[in-house]
Amino acid sequence: MDYIGKVKSISIWIFIVPFLAVNICLITITQFHNLFPNQVDIIHHTIPYIDGGTSISRTARPYPNWLIFKPAMFLTSFLLIKYWIYNKIIIESFNFNHKFKTKIIYFGIASAIALTIHAIFLGIKFDNDLYKLFRRVVMLLFIIFEIVAQTYLVLILYSLKDQINKFINQLILKIKILLISVLILVGAISIPIISLPGDIFFGFNLKFFKHGLEWNYFLGVIIFYLLTFLMWKKKIYE
Repeated sequence: MDYIGKVKSISIWIFIVPFLAVNICLITITQFHNLFPNQVDIIHHTIPYIDGGTSISRTARPYPNWLIFKPAMFLTSFLLIKYWIYNKIIIESFNFNHKFKTKIIYFGIASAIALTIHAIFLGIKFDNDLYKLFRRVVMLLFIIFEIVAQTYLVLILYSLKDQINKFINQLILKIKILLISVLILVGAISIPIISLPGDIFFGFNLKFFKHGLEWNYFLGVIIFYLLTFLMWKKKIYE
């Protein structure tokens, strides 16, 4: 089960790399203002996970933050592709003809490609409504593809739970299922709200809601990979 070890190793980096990149960008743009040649880029006094004071892209696109963010996203995309390929191999070792095994490849790799495209175009200024829509669609596709791939994976693992019992922590698998269920529910409720035109809805400022949702949803998506690291039992395959 050498590929279990590879998935375990890759998954922790898929959590660490984007988590550090996004939060380093947040810290630098809110605390180290002298790093930014254009002072209009700086942000003051916000914890966006709580107050929704800014978006992830707003913290990542100014120079020099994009020098951190873009390489981190490219590396994360590369690791995601390897992650989904290795998971397919693991599934085949338990059930070669599992009906969902190709779906995690399609959606998993599609999410990695969407993340790469998003990183490439981040910070490129082009005052065109179609271009702005394109960027939003790419980000939305990344989220959809990622959640669908994660959903299929937990369904597969749950269907194989008796066969893989000695390799995994069953409690962590259940937590992963709960996490995905929450992400799907929050996404289903939030998409109609964030799709509303403008930022004010019945006196409520949707901008802060959208930003806060973005940061916390991002955290939920990458915690899935931290749980992957915790789920597989190291001692079984050493």
